[in-house]
Amino acid sequence: MLRALEAVSAERADDAVLSVRGLTVRFRLRGGRTVAAVSDADFDLGAGECLALVGESGCGKSVLASALLGLLPANAETSGTALLAGPDGGQATDLLAADEKTLARSVRGRRVGLVPQSPAAHLTPVRTVRSQLEETVRALTGAGRRARRKAAEDAAARAAFPAGHLDRYPHELSGGLAQRAATALALIGDARLLLADEPTTGLDRDLVDRTADELRRHADDGRALLLITHDLAAAARIADRVAVMYAGRIVEITPAQRFFGPTGPRHPYARGLLNALPDRAFTPIPGMPPELSALPEGCAFAPRCPRATELCADRPAFTAGLACHHPEHPRA
Repeated sequence: MLRALEAVSAERADDAVLSVRGLTVRFRLRGGRTVAAVSDADFDLGAGECLALVGESGCGKSVLASALLGLLPANAETSGTALLAGPDGGQATDLLAADEKTLARSVRGRRVGLVPQSPAAHLTPVRTVRSQLEETVRALTGAGRRARRKAAEDAAARAAFPAGHLDRYPHELSGGLAQRAATALALIGDARLLLADEPTTGLDRDLVDRTADELRRHADDGRALLLITHDLAAAARIADRVAVMYAGRIVEITPAQRFFGPTGPRHPYARGLLNALPDRAFTPIPGMPPELSALPEGCAFAPRCPRATELCADRPAFTAGLACHHPEHPRA
């Protein structure tokens, strides 16, 4: 089984739109303290695939996405590699090593799109939604005025943004409308890789499903989607695989069918996330996540884990998609 999983991983890495190895982010604070926001993240994301990255708030999911686009603050230190496949089979770009000029001119919006977690902060307050959409079309395609207008309206429709609100300013929008405007902006470039950071925040269930389905269509057209979300129902709806992050570290990557199906995930934390859902056991995970500035030497989940033993004083290696000394046995 281990050899089979390694063979699948090797095949996915060879055909990956994004291949991440050892991605680590540390924030240096005053007084010499360090926040270990992301630690040794490894994953591949292929064309036509949606990978859902899930976990509790503060576990490092959004920091990971920001690192890929070079949007971290000045006190951040990154290491590892994040290879973005080149256009038309050209040379790959290491997103973690690329300079700001490269990221701004040839990556953001063109090869990597972003649906931000805080859309209001990414919308220009003195310009209408329509003008921002049309300006994005112009910058990415150089299209004429009439074509820009149509492309902007098409993108708004894809994101379920009402046409009657296109001439409004960001401060006139509700949180849900701002989220849909940001989604429309991200979809315009049809980037080969789309990072969607909590794209369903502030939306009712019908709009959540519609937005998720549109993001899925983006992937189905041969692109890749990294969906960062707390909404496990949305992840279950569109994800091919699920990556579970805890205290800055990916602790399990498994097919979505296994994760949400009768077999279930193997990491106790991943099981806990599912069991906390109202339509499941509705049982919260006891305790609180550790501070990222004071992580234990061993398994960070051990203080909350019913399966923990003295082995958990050592940090488990991430092997065959799992980092756990005492994984759950697959359900019959």
